[in-house]
Amino acid sequence: MKLGRVASQDGVAFVAIEGDEGAQVAKEIAEHPFGDPTFTGRSWPLKETRLLAPILATKIIAIGKNYAAHAAEMGSEAPEDPVIFLKPNTSIIGPGVPIVRPPSSERVDYEGELAIVIGRPCKDVKAAQASSVILGYTVANDVTARDQQKVDGQWTRAKGYDTFCPLGPWIETELDPSDLAINTDLDGENRQSSRTSLMLHKVGDIVEWVSRVMTLLPGDVILTGTPEGIGPMEAGSTVSVTVEGIGTLTNPVVDK
Repeated sequence: MKLGRVASQDGVAFVAIEGDEGAQVAKEIAEHPFGDPTFTGRSWPLKETRLLAPILATKIIAIGKNYAAHAAEMGSEAPEDPVIFLKPNTSIIGPGVPIVRPPSSERVDYEGELAIVIGRPCKDVKAAQASSVILGYTVANDVTARDQQKVDGQWTRAKGYDTFCPLGPWIETELDPSDLAINTDLDGENRQSSRTSLMLHKVGDIVEWVSRVMTLLPGDVILTGTPEGIGPMEAGSTVSVTVEGIGTLTNPVVDK
């Protein structure tokens, strides 16, 4: 099932998206998409709505250096254990919304990623049971002010600006995340091309590691790391991240 959020002539709603591309229908979900969702009976042609970020997370947890080739291009060794950091939920935007480069940064990078969306409250989850707490998966761009990351020595400011966490276009609930193609294009030119099978720490291990530290809540998002090929985005560019089995998340880039 594809779960999303849309703005329609009737307001904002969680929806299930059904049908073939070009003729998709957004069916309104009552209340929330967790558990076994119920429907209101209202629906709209998807093309007559505006896709929003599919979830507004309580928190965003991200995994750093989870692909060996990316760790190498950053000039460091691949970590033995997952490295986690937080992005504020105010950084979330949806498809088509501009990524805003702050004037305080001279280099703002794209980082295409697979994102996990948590489906129920959980703590101390074993890797083998991780699928039971996952609602589904979406596409993410872990936008980073690279120069500030280097100067600060930690990542909160560099990754925390408003608009620095595009998510979308929807959540795919029926997906095996173990070996998916992940690609990032900048102005139509491919810049990142990898597979999730190359992640150093797999989805189950990530959920286990993070949930040892903090309670996870429905809608929380975990970014699973970016492959090699990161690079800067300039104002006027368009960045698209595609994850096999989910879809493509596209955002323009502007200066503040």
